[in-house]
Amino acid sequence: MKYQHNFNPTISDEDIFAEIVKEREEIGYYNLVHQDTSIFKEYAATVKQKNIIVIGIGGSTLGTYAIYKFLKYSKNLTKKLYFLETTDPIDIKSKVKNIDLDDTLFIVISKSGTTIETVSIFKYIHSLVKCDKHNTLVVTESDSKLNEYAKANEIMNFEIPKNVGGRFSVFSAVGLLPLAIVGIDIDELLGGAKEVYNSFFSKGETYERVVKKARFFVEYKNSFNINVVFSYSSRLEGFNKWYIQLWGESLGKVDINSTRQGLTPIGIIGPIDQHSFLQLIVEGRRDKTVTVIKVNYFDNDLKIPQVKLEGLGELDYLDNIEFSSLINKQADATIESINNLHDIPCDVITIDSINEKSFASLMYEYELLTSVCAKFMYIDAYNQPGVEAGKIILKQKLKIVNK
Repeated sequence: MKYQHNFNPTISDEDIFAEIVKEREEIGYYNLVHQDTSIFKEYAATVKQKNIIVIGIGGSTLGTYAIYKFLKYSKNLTKKLYFLETTDPIDIKSKVKNIDLDDTLFIVISKSGTTIETVSIFKYIHSLVKCDKHNTLVVTESDSKLNEYAKANEIMNFEIPKNVGGRFSVFSAVGLLPLAIVGIDIDELLGGAKEVYNSFFSKGETYERVVKKARFFVEYKNSFNINVVFSYSSRLEGFNKWYIQLWGESLGKVDINSTRQGLTPIGIIGPIDQHSFLQLIVEGRRDKTVTVIKVNYFDNDLKIPQVKLEGLGELDYLDNIEFSSLINKQADATIESINNLHDIPCDVITIDSINEKSFASLMYEYELLTSVCAKFMYIDAYNQPGVEAGKIILKQKLKIVNK
């Protein structure tokens, strides 16, 4: 008797772990935590320019921006980091006009080396200032067209490993190099990621947490198809953007049975969206999970001053309360209001403090969570055929315009 099937039963935690361990041999982001960072730090020490502009889009910028946004207000950085990532002409001109381009290092990042947005912006910058080996750096794959350009012009280049996808590349040269140049401790970043790596692969707390959460997301995906990250700090705005790309581009796929899969990411900021989107969460359809991210220590002691406002005396209980305490009380109130309903899945992540290690831990855990969800869903987390189709159409349209 012969037997064939295309059934995909619920996979066990042990099988999931075995799949991830096997995948670790081929997918490069897992092992970035073990890399030697000396090459990045040595180059960073040679940079004299005060302005650093990263030219890239998507996975080439979002992770780096997330880390820089989270840390820059708590660091005494001597260099400023900017990002040119959109082809919106107003955005390009408004950013460039406020930067001294003669005192700028340009870092051109593209994994493929032919990203239309990146090359277009680089061409524009090249028209404003001469880009050469003295003020330009390239980060790309070793055999890309961009790498050929760098070699032809004797421009320093750093490699993106072929087995590291763009949205998983923040702990490669893509993120570590510009962050090292502006003065962020990249060894601490990798240290935080490595702690999560060790905890997961030794089946510690991270393993238990990630597998449990991923299993819930996938087993209840038809009921709770929208995953809301509610970040209670404006510093986490960059993380939200990074998470949306990581989650959406990795998990919106067709599985091995040609069934369309996907979990929809939404990133919102508290307390701003506490006065808007929370209404939809609380009284809207029960199709959303909520992850609240808090920061335990803001590294800022700004207080509400003891100012008397006529007619508002009943709010004097606010006097002398630190704003960091206020925002965390707002987060706690949101969490309690959701939990009191007993029908909205909700979890809470608390970042200990504003430092490299804690934030890298959060990002690396979300990378692992994405990979585990993909295994439960029987999809490939690391390709993006839906995006590639759009790129092909765009190139065809632009070639017609230029004829």
